Amino acid sequence: MDDRHAEMAVTLASFFDARLDRAGSVVEELTRLSGGASRETFGFVLVAPAGSAADAVPSRWELVLQRARVGSLSATFSMEGEAELLGAAAAAGVPVAPVVAATDDVTILGAPFIVMERVAGETIARRILRDDEYREARPVVVAQAARALAGIHSLPVTAGPHLRAEDPVVQLRGLFDALDEAHPAFELAFRWLEERAGDLGVDGVAPPTTIVHGDFRLGNLIIGADGLRAVLDWELAHLGDPLEDLGWFCVRAWRFGSPLPVAGLGSYDQLIDAYAAATGRRVTHEQVRWWEVLGTLRWGIICILQASGHLSGASRSVELAAIGRRVCETELDLLLLIDPDGATPPPVDGTSGYDGGSHGAPTAPQLIEAVREFLERDVMPSTAGRVQFHARVAANVLAMVERELASGAAMAAAHRARLDALGYADDAALAEAIRTGTETRLPEVTVAVRASAHDKLAVANPTYGDAH
Repeated sequence: MDDRHAEMAVTLASFFDARLDRAGSVVEELTRLSGGASRETFGFVLVAPAGSAADAVPSRWELVLQRARVGSLSATFSMEGEAELLGAAAAAGVPVAPVVAATDDVTILGAPFIVMERVAGETIARRILRDDEYREARPVVVAQAARALAGIHSLPVTAGPHLRAEDPVVQLRGLFDALDEAHPAFELAFRWLEERAGDLGVDGVAPPTTIVHGDFRLGNLIIGADGLRAVLDWELAHLGDPLEDLGWFCVRAWRFGSPLPVAGLGSYDQLIDAYAAATGRRVTHEQVRWWEVLGTLRWGIICILQASGHLSGASRSVELAAIGRRVCETELDLLLLIDPDGATPPPVDGTSGYDGGSHGAPTAPQLIEAVREFLERDVMPSTAGRVQFHARVAANVLAMVERELASGAAMAAAHRARLDALGYADDAALAEAIRTGTETRLPEVTVAVRASAHDKLAVANPTYGDAH
């Protein structure tokens, strides 16, 4: 444990002395587990002194702490409010990690935090989807998730007094505009959503306003051999249409290579049937698809936002830089959702696009290949954990650059020709015309935008489009 973590451990022990009457307990094995955009997560063990009476809690208590990142707090944020919401969810039968303590006091650890009991199980989606240990869990998780969502959506809105409602399309539009990037595929999706926003009720009845988890997906669920054990990460909870959670659960990014549309684990019918059985409310495929489109658009905008953190210098990271090139995945996903019968364009032939001029050998692609091979053959096998993961990301980035050097010039020319045929100077002009409604040739435009998305994917992730 380094000095910073040692100081944090002492502070936590004092906090538990005061809050939980655990006098003399010490914090051991404090370890940084992960860090998202808004929170840092730590695991630790609270150890009671020898000879003490543990009563209702074990002498070695395995706990997890989540601390808000500085600068990530909204005006309505409350860690104590989240603890209250989790307590209500637990009382309603939603599987959650039991809350031990929570505080909005920033003087203790520098930011609000919440402490929960550690729940045994797995959160890494690829393991859940592929490891033999979860073979019996996979067929039952979709139904269990539907019941958990039904429990969340049945909570009285007073269970989250700190939660607010906001129009999700307006919210996304504001965030996207602030990023100041032109993506015609996103504008097509916004237009599709806005044109169909009035069709979200059931049998003519407007959708209810409920508590929405906001980030219900693999990665935020603890799965054991018996299935779902806990729903985690409630920091994006808000008030809204409950179908938002169902659509987000279906976004392709959370399938991790599986062909099954619901979290890589099941079918739309399984989710809809299980949710209807738990709530008495039968929704349609089209309603879920509307929210899946919105969720896919949301993920694409998040990818841009994360890459901007690297580009601005706020958080320099090869991982965040690489995420910026995942935007084209969401572009293709959106086009396939809103225009599922669209034709797949032929690939651009750009195998001889690199011009090395007078630099000689090794060429730039050959130098990049050498560095990539060094990362793959030497760095990755001799490292572990975060360093190994970032080495893998870096190797993938270099492979991406190799493909762009080979094909980028031809793809740029093809993209320019498509824009010329439509009569636009650049993507920004096309995106603005789609947004304002002055562009009415949507089938023709969609074909061109789809072709550009395929070209970008051929560089960023060549196998991604094959699964469609």
